[in-house]
Amino acid sequence: MLAALSIRDIVLIERLEIDFTRGLTVLTGETGAGKSILLDSLALALGGRGDAGLVRHGAAQGQITAVFDLAADHPARRRLSDNDIDASGDLIVRRVQSADGRTRAFLNDAPVSASLLREVGDLLVEIHGQHDDRALVDEREHRRLLDAFGGLEDRVAAVGAAWSAWRKAIRERDGHRARIEAARREADYLRASLEELDQLKPEAGEETELATKRHRMMQAEKVAGDLTEAVETFEGPHSPIPVIVGLMRTLERKAGALPELTRDALDPMGAALDQLEAARGALEAMLRAADFDPRELERTEERLFALRAAARKHSCAVDALAPLRVKMAADLADLDHGEEKLAALEAAVATSEATYGAAAAALSAVRETAARGLEGAVAAELPALKLERARFLVDRTQDPPGAEGIDRIEFHVQTNPGTRPGPMMKVASGGELSRFLLALKVSLADKGSAPTLIFDEIDTGVGGAVAGAIGQRLARLAENVQVMSVTHAPQVAARADTHFLITKEPVATGEDRVATRVIELDAAARREEIARMLSGETITDEARRAAESLLAK
Repeated sequence: MLAALSIRDIVLIERLEIDFTRGLTVLTGETGAGKSILLDSLALALGGRGDAGLVRHGAAQGQITAVFDLAADHPARRRLSDNDIDASGDLIVRRVQSADGRTRAFLNDAPVSASLLREVGDLLVEIHGQHDDRALVDEREHRRLLDAFGGLEDRVAAVGAAWSAWRKAIRERDGHRARIEAARREADYLRASLEELDQLKPEAGEETELATKRHRMMQAEKVAGDLTEAVETFEGPHSPIPVIVGLMRTLERKAGALPELTRDALDPMGAALDQLEAARGALEAMLRAADFDPRELERTEERLFALRAAARKHSCAVDALAPLRVKMAADLADLDHGEEKLAALEAAVATSEATYGAAAAALSAVRETAARGLEGAVAAELPALKLERARFLVDRTQDPPGAEGIDRIEFHVQTNPGTRPGPMMKVASGGELSRFLLALKVSLADKGSAPTLIFDEIDTGVGGAVAGAIGQRLARLAENVQVMSVTHAPQVAARADTHFLITKEPVATGEDRVATRVIELDAAARREEIARMLSGETITDEARRAAESLLAK
């Protein structure tokens, strides 16, 4: 429900705070006191069109804040959560209207778009008046309201699921058909390309592996030449080893005569010879390690260049050749076996279409029963509202298949016998329309309704028993949802659980201007206000007694 409303600098309102309760709340006051300002402010807060003219003269901006106390599972909380907005606690709606025409919107202090604010606002409050063009008058809502009246939400959900399954089957069939047609157009190219790729057999990561291997072998080729030259230095005609060996033999032959002279030379020469032999052995080992098959390098390069040529031909990376080969094979398989699969998909479409058709037809049948029930419920309310000669009709016609079935629902009325029934908004006059709306809302109770309903002077032009009947039905409706009514009828005001008086008073500063005030009336003040509504400017004792009688009833 709407728990509180705060208004700052809107038209004649400087600062206004109102707390609301459950049940029926009425707002009364003289014409021009500012009742419409309250409704315009609330409408703006709920996503209505911004208007710079709403800002109080001399103020830079106006602001309206509405606080709602909602059930934990209310759809408005889900809309907030879907948009990453904190949905815990009270729901606080705030709209700022600048004097330059710009507006800003907030939900729980998070800035939001005006469209999201309207979506949430529609879930919170319905405003009904004689010339209302929303809510029940909007024919797009009529089907939803009929389903709510008949308790058909689960059936509608089942039809929606069948509709989704049917559409999915159609998309799968059409997609497969498109792939077959594309494959057929490129069949020769696909077969030739697939044959080439089958021969090539590309593998993921193969390019990197081959490039690394090729680089290693090319480097080894360069190093092997240097190693061979080094080994030849030790083993060729210019090798120092045979020279040193010959010199050591010569000195060894002389060692018997002068051993003390040759020993110091032979020992270092032997050690040097050992080091040279070790160096030659290491070089030979390195040469063996660097050995490679030039034919392997050639094969590696041929494979690498073939892969890169295929990648250029198909305008893709080398690593994409393997997936491309799989896709080409699948496309050809679709072509080769596509007709068989297409037939299966066609059968799936036919089956899902039949399932949807049966569910939609069953829903249509129960909607017909619900429509007659709603007509009867509304008809029972019309005589007391001085519409005893009028009829309310639920017009059900064929609609193209959709997620909510095959029915187009529109609420029609016939205001007098012999006249042609027609859409409620076009046929009913302002006063009749407001009473039809009230009869509908009472019949629907809290089904398919926002938690707060506001009726703007729906009792205009009626009095006596009809006004009393309107008040009685508003009170009945308030047993299920929060109801607010701007009224000039004392019979309606007397039914209220809470009564606010709207007045226009001079500001305390003595300036030549007035401001709108809202006062919650106690029992005595209520009697005086209802007496004023009965008698006019001069309140008589007779009017007071009549007011007491209304309140007592």
